[in-house]
Amino acid sequence: MIFMIQKTLIYAIPLLIVAMAGMFAERSGIINIALDGIMIFGSFLGAVAVYLLQKNNILSGHPQLVFLIAMAVAALSGAVFSLLLSFSAINLKADQTIGGTALNLLAPAITLFIIKIFFMQDKLVMPKDIGFVILKDDLSPVGKAFFDKAYISTYIVIGLFIVLSIFLYKTKTGLRIRACGEHPQAADSAGINVHRMRYLGTTISGALGGLGGYIYIATTAGGTAEGPVAGMGFLALAIMIFGNWKPVTIALGSLLFGLLKCLSVIYTQLDINGDGICSLAKLGLPMYFYNLIPYVTVLVVLAFTSKKSRAPKAEGIPYDKGMR
Repeated sequence: MIFMIQKTLIYAIPLLIVAMAGMFAERSGIINIALDGIMIFGSFLGAVAVYLLQKNNILSGHPQLVFLIAMAVAALSGAVFSLLLSFSAINLKADQTIGGTALNLLAPAITLFIIKIFFMQDKLVMPKDIGFVILKDDLSPVGKAFFDKAYISTYIVIGLFIVLSIFLYKTKTGLRIRACGEHPQAADSAGINVHRMRYLGTTISGALGGLGGYIYIATTAGGTAEGPVAGMGFLALAIMIFGNWKPVTIALGSLLFGLLKCLSVIYTQLDINGDGICSLAKLGLPMYFYNLIPYVTVLVVLAFTSKKSRAPKAEGIPYDKGMR
């Protein structure tokens, strides 16, 4: 059970932060279909940062600091990349779904091109000795579940989740962001710069998406940047819709789908009863069956909950100040 909780958290954490990324953009009125592309771009530049630091022997012996720098680089990269979506959606008033899809196609093309040209590889692999795992001994069962072999990113994301939730619902700027996603005309009448708030919401979204992308490759993909991120961005979008654009329900959805996602990886090692028998492995079902579970579940859940979902009213609608 402890092993399953640990693995669930590893998969739930990137889903949580990327789903929060989607929520910030859409709360401001911008549909961020580009989360998958932002994850790819952020994870790639985060991996490049680690690669260059290790290759030049910079901060050797300080793996946690290297990991933090890589996370910061990934977040900054995601924020910059998201400006392409902001500019096309806000300034050019382009279709946001098409713009996001274009960025999803652009990101893996750019990353694979750079890896091939500058690194002469098909994929960029970070050094295995980065050492970003916190190890604790002699802990209680609850302590082992949350502190034994836990990534530092887990605690950072939980802290960000709390801070961002407070920011969105308890601060003046958060209220303005939400107002621009619900009724931009009324917000504009109250003196709020709608374009600026939408840029802010989408930039925060990009930073969180890039951060989530790096955390994903560092904690679940073996530290390898090779383009796609297994559709985690789209899964996070589904969690955001399932969570009805609210932080608490998004967190619950992330835990649920994190559990389903980790099953496809650990089903051959999962001893549910502690009797030494891996029951799921004995069923003889192919690996692809377990890989399908989270995505099929997403379709089923959305089919039953879509009628109760309430997206921001002005989501996806370009705002023209001259038209009210």
